[in-house]
Amino acid sequence: MEAPTFKIGDIFRTYGPAYRAQRDLHVDQLKVMSAIERCRTAELGWHTDVCENCGYVEKHYNSCCNRHCPQCQGLAREKWVGARMQELLPVVYFHLVFTIPDLLNRLALVNKQVIYDILFRAAAETLKELGRDPRHLGAEIGFIAILHTWGQNLLDHPHLHCIVPGGGLSEDLQEWIFPRKSKSGQPFLIHVNVLSDLFKKKFLSYLKKAYENDELKFVGEIHSLASPPQFQALIDQLYSVKWVTYCKRPFGGPKQVIEYLGRYTHRVAISNYRIVNVEAGKVTFKWRDYRDNNQEKRMTLDASEFIRRFLLHVLPPGYCKIRYYGIFSTRNKSQNIQRCRELLCINQHQEPDYFEVSSWQELFMALTGINERVCPACGKSQLVRIEAVYPGRHTPP
Repeated sequence: MEAPTFKIGDIFRTYGPAYRAQRDLHVDQLKVMSAIERCRTAELGWHTDVCENCGYVEKHYNSCCNRHCPQCQGLAREKWVGARMQELLPVVYFHLVFTIPDLLNRLALVNKQVIYDILFRAAAETLKELGRDPRHLGAEIGFIAILHTWGQNLLDHPHLHCIVPGGGLSEDLQEWIFPRKSKSGQPFLIHVNVLSDLFKKKFLSYLKKAYENDELKFVGEIHSLASPPQFQALIDQLYSVKWVTYCKRPFGGPKQVIEYLGRYTHRVAISNYRIVNVEAGKVTFKWRDYRDNNQEKRMTLDASEFIRRFLLHVLPPGYCKIRYYGIFSTRNKSQNIQRCRELLCINQHQEPDYFEVSSWQELFMALTGINERVCPACGKSQLVRIEAVYPGRHTPP
């Protein structure tokens, strides 16, 4: 794949100073901007390789490794997917999405950690409770929940993507219980209306507790919500609207699950490849309008507005956006997966069909078939590291 023409780092370097001068940014946002601006530039240092056969010299600048940077997710994503590949079960997998109403967006922006934690907790408890209910499945299920905070237009849109295997362990751990089938003969997990109703009740219950415990901040445009009558009015309105929870068509098999995970787990708000033009203080990018038959469109924003939207999605420091529940929870995951494999008659010694990577060169080899360690000039010898310069050690060239 060719390198993108326009990069977020270039936008930050060109328009970031003016944006910072006009805005009172949070320190977390400033750190993300700084990391992306410096990514793969001389400021972060570099390493130099040489071919011992022909003398060819190649220099690579270091990456920032910030999880919000679109240039730094490839290796982390492949390593994570490789680890999950070891845990796949030979069953159908479901893709569920839990979304909170737009009415909560402003509250969530001011209280990211509290609201996102409630989102995780309410969705997880909904799935586990309904999974254990014999009217639906009657088993202990497992799932991975992935937080996304954006929509295709880069505006705030907090939601969870959940990957759920079809079925679960019986209470006595002696049986793998498969999901029922719909009238069309397809595997059927839980009806979305049941999911939505319980998810709404749990979320709003925890939101009210957070308010009662003074865990929420009310500043700026939402300062009036600090008043009990105003907050209760918001709760009443949230009870009255429809909450969007849906279950996509089941994946075709484990490989489709891996393809999905590879696309979604380490995604940032927008990739460099979606940016089609940066000119005269304007940024144009591609986006899909899901409300208009999923059509691809172009959107042009002032650079300052583009930066503002991107920074909406900076997570609190150390915030865990990928979480594991039920039989996939960290405490007993190994034992649970082993038991599931036994019940599903999987060969424990079967090697996974996946290339595990440990470096960017191995990742590039896996994706393109090109060995980056071999000299591109003569093709006869491997490149040898002769210099490694770390940030602050030398004046950038």
